[in-house]
Amino acid sequence: MSFITRTHSLFLAAALGALLPLGAQAADEIDLSPEQPNRVRAEPVQAAIDLLPADYPWVTPGKLTIASVPNRLPFAVYATDTKTPVGNEPDIAQLIADSLGLELELVPVAWADWPLGVTSGKYEAAIHNITVTEERKEKFDFSSYRNDLLGFYVATDSDITAITKREDIAGLNGAVSSGTNQEEILLRWIEENKAEGLADTQVSYFDDEVVQDLALESGRIDFYLGPNATSAFKAAKDGKIRVVGTLPGGFPDTAEIAVATRKDAGLAEAITAALNAQIENGNYAKVLAQWGLTDEALSQSQTNPPGLASK
Repeated sequence: MSFITRTHSLFLAAALGALLPLGAQAADEIDLSPEQPNRVRAEPVQAAIDLLPADYPWVTPGKLTIASVPNRLPFAVYATDTKTPVGNEPDIAQLIADSLGLELELVPVAWADWPLGVTSGKYEAAIHNITVTEERKEKFDFSSYRNDLLGFYVATDSDITAITKREDIAGLNGAVSSGTNQEEILLRWIEENKAEGLADTQVSYFDDEVVQDLALESGRIDFYLGPNATSAFKAAKDGKIRVVGTLPGGFPDTAEIAVATRKDAGLAEAITAALNAQIENGNYAKVLAQWGLTDEALSQSQTNPPGLASK
């Protein structure tokens, strides 16, 4: 079997002092003010507005109420007022609200709470890195706005130029989070490589994200495989790591990230039209670029695209 180690360094953690969440670490590099003066804004899109149900029971008339999960960047964190969500997902939500001629009302919630909140009508929608799945489509409608990707990342000065297929990981030492889809992919690749007589791959697991980052940047591990969005944000902000390959989030199946609305509520088509208008006029690209997510851009938003099937 593959050589698997679990790494946790109290010494390194102590040396770092108080370990701040990603949002706090990046506070000196990005705008975390609740006002967001540089947020990309949009003009109303009449074609999208015309798709809104005439008799829709808005949570608050004139407002689009969207649940946001402020837990990490680039998705969303609390602003400096400790109550306003800011990040890529709030920026996308703003584009949608502007396009529909509505005021944006972001409601911070825990991840576990958005499904019930949307189905009960407490919020019109939820937006927080929600992957479209066939099971979720039974209860929600979706308007896609980003590809769901996994990314292979290495230190900026690494000699590794590409990891795009399983043979590329032979003989390397990589890190992955336990119990994840990407771990399943990595371990499967290792076994397939071994069956073909290729060099084994060492897999390391880290209990602390900061310690893992240090291990990657220092060359103690060769690569990290995880959700592309969070690593892409780090790469764009500090330049210490770089991407050398991506995989579809449901490898080998593709997956898309989408705005979730209540099933048959009649909002999805309008939101999809709003997103497509912003893709066409370039505002969408500006928002993704601001958060290092250009590689996950869609060329077109879809209502209820094919979702990942339950395993």
